[in-house]
Parts: sequence; structure tokens; C-alpha cells
Amino acid sequence: MDDITAHIVSSHAFLFTHHFLSLVPFLVPLCFPSTPHPLTPPTPLRSKRILSGVQPTGRPTLGNYLGAMKNWVALQEQYDNFFCVVDLHAITVPHDPRELRAATRSMAATYIAAGIDPDRATIFVQSHVPAHTELAWLLSCVTPVGWLGRMIQFKEKSRKQGEDVRTGLMTYPVLMAADILLYQADLVPVGEDQKQHLELTRDIAEKVNLEFGGKGWKKRGGRGGRVFKVPEVFLPPAGARIMSLQDGTAKMSKSAENDNSRINLTDSPEVIAAKIKRCKTDTVEGLEWGNTDRPEATNLLAIYSLCTGKSKDEVVSECASMRWGTFKPLLADAIIEHLKPLQVKYGELMSDQSYIDAVLAKGAEAASATADRTLADVRDAMGFVAPFRAPRS
Repeated sequence: MDDITAHIVSSHAFLFTHHFLSLVPFLVPLCFPSTPHPLTPPTPLRSKRILSGVQPTGRPTLGNYLGAMKNWVALQEQYDNFFCVVDLHAITVPHDPRELRAATRSMAATYIAAGIDPDRATIFVQSHVPAHTELAWLLSCVTPVGWLGRMIQFKEKSRKQGEDVRTGLMTYPVLMAADILLYQADLVPVGEDQKQHLELTRDIAEKVNLEFGGKGWKKRGGRGGRVFKVPEVFLPPAGARIMSLQDGTAKMSKSAENDNSRINLTDSPEVIAAKIKRCKTDTVEGLEWGNTDRPEATNLLAIYSLCTGKSKDEVVSECASMRWGTFKPLLADAIIEHLKPLQVKYGELMSDQSYIDAVLAKGAEAASATADRTLADVRDAMGFVAPFRAPRS
């Protein structure tokens, strides 16, 4: 409103003489001390903020890269980005501590090798910012257990784990909500399998805002208003959902038992060529994109399109009349060539892990500065006494 006031004052000044008009820039600050000088440029608006992350479990796949990380690189130009290695989510099932530690650095290196610039985005490890776990507890005390019981992923995974199912598997959507809400994210890139969890995050945010925010918070001495920004779904570009090499109807997963179902980002050219040679196809002549009866054809053509940068029409024109025996080597070469720069950079990063640690330390400091502000607001809105700090000597 300050900038608007300044412009209104300037507009009224045009009703006076040219001589008086020349004095307006000097008179306005005197008449309106809180109003900025009319020539002062407006404060730039904050770019919309995006938060996303990947668990350090298994090895990142071509699906993780084409479906998420590659999109993140493009987002750096227009958004304020926080990219997290969500290591706390990786322990909802039995895990090997040594593998977790190695995979955490490896995932961070993959982010950077994929093109995420630590100078333009905040890259950090979830467990390095203690606010995540504290907010998760606070939100757990607000979230009805019935909401968690409806989560499809919990139902599916708990059936597989039986009596060994961990409490964390049920409550991890609350931790996911804490991850997002701590940074007051505007947008969250999610796949179909995570949309329900984002809806839960939105529900939790609105519940906290209703119960603890608004005028009631202001009457209690707080700043009032909403506690959390309610995030929106950010859907990745069409065609970025990469499916299994062994089943064109199932998502390519880094946790799948069959390693031939995926291309790992660290697979050698020989391994990539062998996996593509063995991938599931059909016996129909020619290749089609979009035929629901031929999901493998659509998936492999989509991968070819994303790795070559060719449009759907260009790919169909080039490959429609091909046999699988002709197309598969072409696809393997495209994947190998596309991943080559990433693999070279990844190798360099993993040979100097001190650089990775420095990036993560810088990222944790920046992330904590934002997260701690949000957490302080939540504590205040929920009625906690602010922590006492001894005065500096």
C-alpha cells in the first residue's frame, strides 16, 4: 500500500503548476514520513517457492531423472527452489545405516550432476534441519488418525509388511507435510502416487490455520493471520512419467526387486544396452504412441523423445515403421548419450565428497533460517512459551 499511496500523491500533484510539480518528490516524504520516495523502485515480489525431494534409497533411476530432476533444473530460472534429500523418510522400513549414509551423499551428488546449481537453489539433507522433526510432532498432535488410515500407500505397504509394519510408515505423510509447510512452499511437484499426500498436507495446513491462526492468534499477542501457506500441486510436463522396462503399466521404481525393470543413472553403457535389449515389448508390427493396448511402446517412445529432445510428432514420424530390433539399439544409444554428461559430473563429485559436504552445510544453514522462522510462528500460535536465551556478554 505504501507504493500505491506514493503514486496517488504524485497523480494529484499534476493538478498544480509545473513549478509546484517539481517540488513534489521532496514534499511527499515530509507530508507522509512512512511513504517511500516516489522515485524509489518497488520492493521486488518473492518468486514462488517450490520444494521437492527424493529418498536416498536404492539408486536413482532414469525415471527419477526424467520425471523429476530434469524438470527441477528448468525451474531454477523462475522459482525459489528448495531441494531436499529426505533421509528421514528412508527409515520407515528396515535399513542399513552404512548404505543410508553413502546413499545420502550420492543423492546430493546426483542432484548437482543433473544440473541443479547450489548457487541458485537450496540443496540440503532433511535430517540436518531439526525443525522437520519438531514440526512433524506438532502436526501429529493436530492430525486425526483417521486421515492417516485412509492413505493408499500405507494400506498397500502395510499389507506387504504384516505385523512388522512400522509406526513411521503410517505417520510419514505428516512428516512430509512438515517438510512442505516449514518452507511456506507455493508449489510442490508430485507424481500421481503422492497427490493424496499433498492433499493431506493441504488439509493439515487449513486445520492449523483455522484452529490456531487468524484473529485468535492476534488476540493472544501473535502476528495473526494464517500460520501456513496452503500449497498447490505442481504437475510435471506430460510424458515425464517413466514406466518399468518390464511392465509398461507400472512406474519405474528404484526399489523394485528386478533391476532389469529400470535404468539406473550410474549404469554403464553396456548395462544400459543389455537392459534395453531385454525390455518387454510386443509382437505388433510398427511402433505406436498412445495406444492403451501397447503401453510398452508408448513408454519407450516417450523415453526416446525425452532423451533426444525430439517432439512426439518427430518421434512418431521417425519410428512408426520400425521393428523393435531396429528401434531398441537406437533407444539405447539415445539414453547412453543423454546420461553421459551427468555420469561424468557425478563421478567427479563423488571423488571429492568434501565439496558435497560443503554444499549440504551451506544448504542446511539457508534452509534452517527459513524453517526456524516458520517453526517459531507455529510454536507461538499453538501457545508454547518462547525459548529463553541468555543475553550476550
